[in-house]
Amino acid sequence: MLHTDPIAALTPEVIAWRYHIHSNPELGFDENDTARFVSEKLRAFGFDEVHEGIGGTGVVGVLRSGTGTRAIGLRAELDALPVVEKTGLSYASRNEGVMHACGHDGHTAMLLGAARLLSQSRAFDGIVNFIFQPAEENEGGSMRMIEDGVFKRFPVEAMYAVHNWPGVKLGTIAIRVGAQMAAVDNFELSFEGLGAHAAMPQLGDDPILAAGAFVQAVQRIVSRSVDPQTALVVSLTQIHGGNVGNIVPGKVWLQGTCRFFEPGHSDHCQTLIGEIARGVAAAHALKATLDYKKGYPPLINTADATARAVEAAAATVGRENVSTEFSPSLGCEDFAFMIREAGGCYAWIGAGDVGPGEGLHGDRYVFNDEIVPTVLRYYVNLVEQTLPAS
Repeated sequence: MLHTDPIAALTPEVIAWRYHIHSNPELGFDENDTARFVSEKLRAFGFDEVHEGIGGTGVVGVLRSGTGTRAIGLRAELDALPVVEKTGLSYASRNEGVMHACGHDGHTAMLLGAARLLSQSRAFDGIVNFIFQPAEENEGGSMRMIEDGVFKRFPVEAMYAVHNWPGVKLGTIAIRVGAQMAAVDNFELSFEGLGAHAAMPQLGDDPILAAGAFVQAVQRIVSRSVDPQTALVVSLTQIHGGNVGNIVPGKVWLQGTCRFFEPGHSDHCQTLIGEIARGVAAAHALKATLDYKKGYPPLINTADATARAVEAAAATVGRENVSTEFSPSLGCEDFAFMIREAGGCYAWIGAGDVGPGEGLHGDRYVFNDEIVPTVLRYYVNLVEQTLPAS
């Protein structure tokens, strides 16, 4: 078992790696420099194999020890967000309009730290695949890696990942069996007819009226079509129509999102949104066009992997600081694809309370470096307990 001294000694270097990644953020599938940084570190650590370009800019490092053939995977994300950083940090983004506002810089640096520790100790028996994925935020980079054969080339019995979680008490880890993050579908809808002078609306149609009717009517999906104890959110996030003050536009465009834990709600939402849109369009003598896009599935932690993660977390922060009974988040996470494919567990690492604009995806978000030794210890415990040395 690794003692805390190597972790404490390595922590400042891991934080320095994070600062470097944070200063040089890259958007999904463009993480070329970040992927190169990761690959160079893994090779310097003496990894048995390092593979690049998987699913775009993804990197996989393979670490073996002993004679065992059992394998697990550990995953971190490489990508940043299209956010203008306003933290004022000395190591703030040098790439204007791009920011690590979700902590992926920390996740990548901490997984590199675990790679360094485990490559030095090799105190396990089996195979650990360190998977650094591109484009988690919106483009489904984990699915791209799966489609590129990541689990055929590097099979695992389970996948594990962590996410820093502002709002959860510092020094705690939250893990639950079953749904921990929601599925997300997105849709775009347009109502289209004839425009007209605002003083003579009878000469045209009015898609703005239709959009208003739709915004109200679509909420019956949540309030009247599913069990009220079932988590489902339908939110309209954009409405655009017209550009002149005295013209009723001929077209209005809307965008929205659906969040849920029950996989069957995807088809349900798609069907009812289409029916409501067509009904509203018919009532207003308009044409409705719906583009419904199925997105990330719900993230469902599997029982066996979660049990192992809970034991590793207990060994890290004490069982009294491991939460297994809490409400899941209606946020989404594309690690769901990997768990769906291979089984696994996703843990929230408590990062403490934050202020306005300082939460995930906020322009003043700052990763809490106090969690770094906790996550290093968690990963080491997880590997050594799951693949015990003989």
